[in-house]
Amino acid sequence: MQAYPRGAGQGPVGERPPVPQSVLNAVKFMYAGAAVSAIEIVISLTTIGGLKSAIEKAYPKYTGTQVHSTEVASIAGLVISGLIGVGLWILMARLNQSGRNWARIVASVLFGINTLELLTTVLRPGTATILGTAFAVVLWVIGLGAIVFLWRRESSDFFQPR
Repeated sequence: MQAYPRGAGQGPVGERPPVPQSVLNAVKFMYAGAAVSAIEIVISLTTIGGLKSAIEKAYPKYTGTQVHSTEVASIAGLVISGLIGVGLWILMARLNQSGRNWARIVASVLFGINTLELLTTVLRPGTATILGTAFAVVLWVIGLGAIVFLWRRESSDFFQPR
């Protein structure tokens, strides 16, 4: 039993067209975002040597145990949030490549949240390191590239329900 053809030049009903180049480009940007996020985790872990002294400077009344607990919590938070970021980049890449329109919307919302975080970082000087701000800007540009490609006309045609 074959599906009923839709018309001249069109495949059977329900068959998704091939992934357009614009979506493939967006997916490449998303994988690049995952890679940059992973690199950011590694670099952050290599620069945590100064974390203890930064905590002691920020909280001079902390005991040695409190400083250590804060240091461990900071490192755990960095790793967990970094891995979640990498995972979201990869998940969004795969779901968008498979044509899930809701994933394109979720990716756009995540980009909006990232934009607000970047603005907060830039508008409140002293809250982030130069390296951290540089990574934030690079990740924002990568996200912008992905979103632009996801919302191109040929991408929108691909995401339409069949």
